[in-house]
Amino acid sequence: MRRSWYCNAMRAFASVLFFVSLLPAADQQFFELRNLRLDSGQKVASCRLGYRTFGSLNGSRDNAILFPTWFSGQTADLEQFFGSGKLIDTGRFFVIAVDALGNGVSCSPSNAKGAMSRFTIGDMVQAEYRLATERFGLKSVHAVVGISMGGMQTFEWITHYPDFMKKAVPIIGSPRLTAADLLLWQAELSALETAEGCKCDLRKAMLAVQAMHQYALYSPAWWESAKEGADWSALRQRLEQEAASAMDPLDWAAQLRAMMAHDVSLNAGGSMERAEELVQARILIVVATQDHMVNPAPALAFAKRTKAQVLELTGNCGHMATGCESQKMTAAVRAFLVQ
Repeated sequence: MRRSWYCNAMRAFASVLFFVSLLPAADQQFFELRNLRLDSGQKVASCRLGYRTFGSLNGSRDNAILFPTWFSGQTADLEQFFGSGKLIDTGRFFVIAVDALGNGVSCSPSNAKGAMSRFTIGDMVQAEYRLATERFGLKSVHAVVGISMGGMQTFEWITHYPDFMKKAVPIIGSPRLTAADLLLWQAELSALETAEGCKCDLRKAMLAVQAMHQYALYSPAWWESAKEGADWSALRQRLEQEAASAMDPLDWAAQLRAMMAHDVSLNAGGSMERAEELVQARILIVVATQDHMVNPAPALAFAKRTKAQVLELTGNCGHMATGCESQKMTAAVRAFLVQ
C-alpha cells in the first residue's frame, strides 16, 4: 500500500544529496518485549518492536547509533540516510533504526487492539532502551539521532537515560511543545476523535487531517511559490488519495497524543532547568527557523542552557528544511559524529 504524502515528503529530506541505494533493503526484524510497563501504569504483556540494522557492530561495541522513526514513519523510510556519503556512515557506525511505538509496525492500536491505546514519547524510548540492552546487549551507544518526532525521542533519551549515549542529534524536534504546536496537533486529533465519536468513517476524517498537516509542513512562502499550491483541484485530489492510503487513523491519533504529552521536564520533577542539568551527552541541535509544525524556540532555549552546538536551517521550506538544505545538514551531522 502506498505510504502517505507526509511519509513521502519526509523521505524526500535527502533528495538533493542522497541517491537510492542499489543494495537490497535491510530486513525488517522484530524483538518481543515482555511486560512493557507504560507511563500510564498499564502493563503490556507482549509488545513487538520493529527494527532494522545497517553496518556492523565493532569489536569494542562502541560504534552503535540508535535512530528512531519520525511521526507516522517506518524504518524502511530511514534507509536512505545510511551508507557511504550519507547522513550516517555505515562503514564506521552500526545503526539500529527503530520503529517507534504506534507506527503500525511495532505494537500499535491497529495491531494490538486495546493494549496500546495510550502511550508516551517516554514509553517509546523505554522500549528502545530495552531493545538496545536486551537484544543487543549494549551498555551504551555512540549516539542517538532522530528527525521530527524522532528528535523528540532524542530529547527524551538525553534526559531519561543521560549516561547511555556520548552524543545526541535531535533534528527539528523539541524538548516540549509550544501552544502553536499543540493547536495543530489538537485540530488533527479533534477531527479523528469527532469522527470516531459519531461512528463515522475515520478515513474520511483523514482528508481534513491531511489538509492541516500538509499546510504546516511548509512555510506560507514555500506554498506561495510551489507548483503544488498553484492548482487547488489537483491538490485536493492528491489530498484525497493520500488520506485514503495514509497510516491507520487510530495509530495516527495515538502518536499525536504521545507528541502532545511530550515534556522532558517530567524527567526532573517538572523543572526544565533540572532536566537540562541531567544532560551528559554532547549535543548538536538542528532547527528549521521557519518551522510551522515544530516550533524551534524550545530547542534553541535548551541548546543555549546546555551549551549545545546548533545548526539553523534558514530557508523557506519550514519543517521540510532538512530536505531543501540536506547538504548543509549532512555535512554538519557527519562532522559532529566523528569529532
